Amino acid sequence: MKTRLAIAGVLAATAVLAGCQSSIEGTATRSPDTGGTEPNFPTPRPSRSTPPPTSPSATPSQPAPTTSRAPGSGEVLAPQNGYVFIQTKSGKTRCQLNEQEVDCESAFTNAPEVEGEPANGVRLTADGRTSWVLGNLGAIPAVTLDYRTYSALGWTIDATEDGTRFTNDATGHGMVVRVEGVESF
Repeated sequence: MKTRLAIAGVLAATAVLAGCQSSIEGTATRSPDTGGTEPNFPTPRPSRSTPPPTSPSATPSQPAPTTSRAPGSGEVLAPQNGYVFIQTKSGKTRCQLNEQEVDCESAFTNAPEVEGEPANGVRLTADGRTSWVLGNLGAIPAVTLDYRTYSALGWTIDATEDGTRFTNDATGHGMVVRVEGVESF
């Protein structure tokens, strides 16, 4: 009787294990690599343009909640998760800022080589250290700047046709970024 119970137990365990196993005939395949390109995700890029002139009215107007102005510092750009993402009006340069640094990417015409490749990015720290880098900011939700002054996370941004100037409000260090090159101060 014990032998029959032992055989029945082994058969039941085998049936349970067999039910948990599956195999599929064939050969595994995958698509070939695309040469290291990143996927392109559509990202809305709200623009900042000069607002139309308003006519005087009897009731005082209040500024829009997304835009605030501080004396002498221009339009304040609101951060997203501790960063502000911008692109120049020409669309040739994109940058991300946080309290510690500004990182910009562009197709610089006279960039030095980094790891055997022409640099496509530049980094400026709040204490004035500048370095050329290779990288890609990816699909950032960049705000397109108009030609005027902005403020973001302790930085003043002066956007002009001749370049974009970033100045750290606390240290006074900064840089001017343009496709033709970068000047730090």
